[in-house]
Amino acid sequence: MKREGNIKISSENMMPIIKKWLYSDKDIFLREIVANGIDAITKFRKLADMSEAQEDGGEYCVKIAVDKDAGTLTVEDNGIGMTADEVENYITQIAFSGASDFLAKYEKAGGDGIIGHFGLGFYSAYMVSDDVEIFTKSYRNEPAVHWESDGNSAYTIEECEKEGRGTRIVMHISAEEKEFLDESVIRTLIRKYCSFMPYNIYLSYKGDGKDKPLNDTHPLYIKNPKDCTDEEYKKFYTDTFMDFNEPLFWVHLNMDYPFRLKGILYFPKTRNKLELERGTVKLYCNQVFIADNIKEVIPEFLMLLNGVIDCPDIPLNVSRSFLQNDRQVQKISEHITKKVADKLTALFKNDRTKYEECWADIANFIKFGCIKDGKFYDRVKDIIIYKDLDGKYRSLEEFLGKEKSAPADGEDKGDEEKKEDGKDEKPAPETIYYVSDELRQAQYIKMFRDAGLNAMVCDNSYIDPHFITFLEYKAPDKLKFARIDAAVDGALKEGEGEDDSVIRDIFKEAVGDDKLTIKTERLKNAAVPAVINVDEIMRRYSEMGQMYGMSEGEPAKTLVVNLANPVVASLKDADAEKQKFAAYQIYLLALLSYKKLGTDEMNKLIENDLAMLGNYIK
Repeated sequence: MKREGNIKISSENMMPIIKKWLYSDKDIFLREIVANGIDAITKFRKLADMSEAQEDGGEYCVKIAVDKDAGTLTVEDNGIGMTADEVENYITQIAFSGASDFLAKYEKAGGDGIIGHFGLGFYSAYMVSDDVEIFTKSYRNEPAVHWESDGNSAYTIEECEKEGRGTRIVMHISAEEKEFLDESVIRTLIRKYCSFMPYNIYLSYKGDGKDKPLNDTHPLYIKNPKDCTDEEYKKFYTDTFMDFNEPLFWVHLNMDYPFRLKGILYFPKTRNKLELERGTVKLYCNQVFIADNIKEVIPEFLMLLNGVIDCPDIPLNVSRSFLQNDRQVQKISEHITKKVADKLTALFKNDRTKYEECWADIANFIKFGCIKDGKFYDRVKDIIIYKDLDGKYRSLEEFLGKEKSAPADGEDKGDEEKKEDGKDEKPAPETIYYVSDELRQAQYIKMFRDAGLNAMVCDNSYIDPHFITFLEYKAPDKLKFARIDAAVDGALKEGEGEDDSVIRDIFKEAVGDDKLTIKTERLKNAAVPAVINVDEIMRRYSEMGQMYGMSEGEPAKTLVVNLANPVVASLKDADAEKQKFAAYQIYLLALLSYKKLGTDEMNKLIENDLAMLGNYIK
């Protein structure tokens, strides 16, 4: 007997809202419909295990068919199926959840693996369809049922002919959504949303009978780590992320208590990429895709990695506000962070050679993680390494020549030195010099090498300036950083400052820049005629201003003239014209070692070089 009725919803205006705004991405409808089919199969298998249903020996699967001529997209499962009354309950009453009802009835038998809510998820089909039909037959010995609605709250339901139990959803795709009748589009959506669903998914086009499943029902991440080989990890990475560069290493997550969590996080190769490049961490619930890069579950800095996380304790359809405030989700996030830190620490301790080989690729990730997550910093602060001028890697304490690393917030900073009058006196912070551009700062590097000094190489302009400031913040009384061109260190000089007013006046007149400070020093390296110094703090402020578009110009510079240099020393005996020519040339050369010259400065340098070349030939 044919029945008619109205879909029981709370408002007459609900259906248009569902059709247009149920999900932010329309293409997620396929995930919902296929997930319902997977859910139905899981339910039937649970009943069979409980001897309440009889298996027929056939393959459990979901079949998807595209018929462009008919304008239909069909999804069919061989799961539990529905009776006429169940269709009324689970389809026409949106607020009634089939999964909830099933779990309530069989909760003592266990309901692991039951996902989604058949009611609301089913209506996602109307985001792309003008009309939807259901053909379903219950595992019980009852007639098959046909249900149909055009999405305007009215529906019809009647008996029909259908072979075998299960449910077939036929979506009549609307004219403006014809892209979903393209086989390649559907294939892409299956890969995106259904790659790891636990039963085979097949796609046919106009009944061509494709017989190769498009999903992996037993993805590597659900296996025990001890049963996985390196080759399997690499293949899974390539297949999942379409990155044909082998990952550096990976972290396999496998936890059942106090929450369930499985997954694999991969450290990709990022060498020679100066900026932080976002990876993709896919979040699943019982092998059903939820979304990429959910920062409420996966800490932001971990999104520089590629990975798969499957957490059944996170609902398939859940709001961001719920995730932000759920303590269990926070614990999951903290656990993932801890496991990543443990992996890095183990690699550092057990295979430092490999760790150093990987450092160029993982440095940005670790530094960014330290800045974003204090607990992560506390766990990895002792394994952060820095390249020196010889290309060797050292930890911060090795640079400082001490065993103790930079302290975390609240950590005991040790005994302070005492003055003779008994008052406490904090020791001055140690200065660590660093290089941001080995090529441009080559002259400064040579001076340091010749003086037996060393420096860190911090050449990532995106992260290193922030990380240096972060380390200073963590240990303000212990250390400070200064770029190699910030000042002439005492170890670079012969004795204390030596003021030669004659030389200073020669350069002042030659350069003609009132904003330029000119100093004279006797440096150990006599080959260097002069260097440019810029105060570290003022340069940082200037660079920060440039970053945010608020710069008022470059910071004030100091020209340090080397009295030990033979050319500088000979200036006193030269005539005024030669003094001015040579002094300005020395200034340009010093400026060239500090920064990229402007057009006028470069033209003048070339002009002077050509003049000197002409005099040499004569």
